[in-house]
Amino acid sequence: MFTHYETHEDPVWVYPKSDPAWKEQIIKEFKIHPVIAQILVSRGFSSLKEIHEYLYAKLPDLYDPFLFSEMPQAVDRICRALQGSENILIYGDNDVDGMTGTALLTDFLQTLDANVFFYVSTPGYSRESLIVEALGYALKNECKLLITVDCGITAAAEIAKVVEKNIDVIITDHHEPTHKIPYCVATLNPKLMDNSYPNRDLTGVGVAFKLAHALTNQLILDGKIPPKKIELKKYLDLVALGTISDMGALIGENRILVRYGIRQLRKTKRIGLAKLVAICGIDMNELCSYTIASKIAPRLNSLGRIDDPRKGVELLLIRNAQIAEKMAQELDLNNMYRQQIERTMSVDVEDLFIQQPNIFAGKAIIIHSEKWHPGVIPILAMRLSKIYNRPTIVLAMDKDKGKGSLRSIPEFPLLDVLKECQDLLESYGGHDFAAGLIIKAANLKAFKQRFVNIAETKLHSIDVKTKLYIDAEVKFDDITFDLIESIKLLEPFGNENPQPVLYFNAKQAWPPRVFGKMHLKLYLEQNDRMFEGIAYGKSAMSSLIRKKNLMLSVAFTPQVSHFQGQSIQLVIRDFKILEP
Repeated sequence: MFTHYETHEDPVWVYPKSDPAWKEQIIKEFKIHPVIAQILVSRGFSSLKEIHEYLYAKLPDLYDPFLFSEMPQAVDRICRALQGSENILIYGDNDVDGMTGTALLTDFLQTLDANVFFYVSTPGYSRESLIVEALGYALKNECKLLITVDCGITAAAEIAKVVEKNIDVIITDHHEPTHKIPYCVATLNPKLMDNSYPNRDLTGVGVAFKLAHALTNQLILDGKIPPKKIELKKYLDLVALGTISDMGALIGENRILVRYGIRQLRKTKRIGLAKLVAICGIDMNELCSYTIASKIAPRLNSLGRIDDPRKGVELLLIRNAQIAEKMAQELDLNNMYRQQIERTMSVDVEDLFIQQPNIFAGKAIIIHSEKWHPGVIPILAMRLSKIYNRPTIVLAMDKDKGKGSLRSIPEFPLLDVLKECQDLLESYGGHDFAAGLIIKAANLKAFKQRFVNIAETKLHSIDVKTKLYIDAEVKFDDITFDLIESIKLLEPFGNENPQPVLYFNAKQAWPPRVFGKMHLKLYLEQNDRMFEGIAYGKSAMSSLIRKKNLMLSVAFTPQVSHFQGQSIQLVIRDFKILEP
């Protein structure tokens, strides 16, 4: 994708931090591999307590859900609904985070014999305005309580319309509040200004789980249910799936939820989820955050982008194996169709770059078209932002209005910038590094100009250079199966807890080999030991490294290859030619 116009600037290597005394203290305290100790030094861990929590935190270490200041009101209102046999509507966003959170609360409340319905926003311009769409569904089913999942915090006006109809509302969300906080029974959001909950990084499904946790504790305390009626652990597969899919930070409490959630996912009793995993060609025992993010999440997300996301919730709740199989196959076909749309849009973007090469010369990228699918623009925005390391906005225009998807870099949080532009926008919301907006076509030119000017003012040249953060220098003698096993201590990997990147200096044993047209295989030697390394997408570098006995500095991640037995293979992230 974007092969002709990817920047071929070498990334800036950010070398490991050096603190030998602290590294020795970590090794001595935890009896861990020296390379793992160095990774912890490089990642800024500053106390033994912090490291212990990172490496060994368990489910009992989760925070008390009642640390949400309005949790008592939320729990009390749901208890009254259960007692009075009121109909409850769970209303969720249409991405995987919303689908998993909706499925979690629906399943949980069904276990408590509640009269529960669910509704998921259909793909459209605004998740918030669609709350009004759910209102009709709530009225039709005589629901007295509406609980939002992964949405609602920026929908004060829409929620007011729901409340007018004598329907109580509980908001569970994790998006940044950008406007007036809606008036309702309770708002559970770790990003509220006066929030007392310690984990600001919970995703939508994480907040939904906290509500289920609090309700369980209260019902047991009140003697309404026996302690063993609810097994909260069984919902962690949904929490892991939603958190990883929404790129939740895999640090702190999220790390506990996802680590145990992946274990739960490997033995899930959700037939639909098991069928989906099978159709992705994943061995349940090999399931990890990477396979969830790259294979399972895109298939579920395709529903929210081009089809009906309610099918995603249905798949997660289904108990009929035959229907589950059929639905999983449908999801697979949906995903193929989404990929086809994405390829067409990518070709459009390449053509646009050819015609207007100055688009990506500045410190921000803003592109728009009437031909692009509004459900697929987030994927384009994310990829372009990664390739060019710039804040990126991709807009799908439709006559006099446009829907925009924004992705950004750590040096350029989006929400304050969008606030500076709010007079030109119909609405906006999301997070500092992934947001959405609606704009009138008449304001597009002025918005582009203002956004780009802010980026040019706030960002320095170094900010928009791609950086490769390196965790430790190693010798070939360090690269063992024991090291790879030790690295597993740091799992699950994902946002804010990436796979470690190591580096070494070594000589080429013989010239590299191009394979699959795009990739390079390198043969590296150090002190009579040899390793093969694979550099994906680096075939263009082949001619530069054909000299005999050339010394290279190589940044890589080690992995076990099961091809023809077991061996260690190096996945090369980047390499530099060292001067003789």
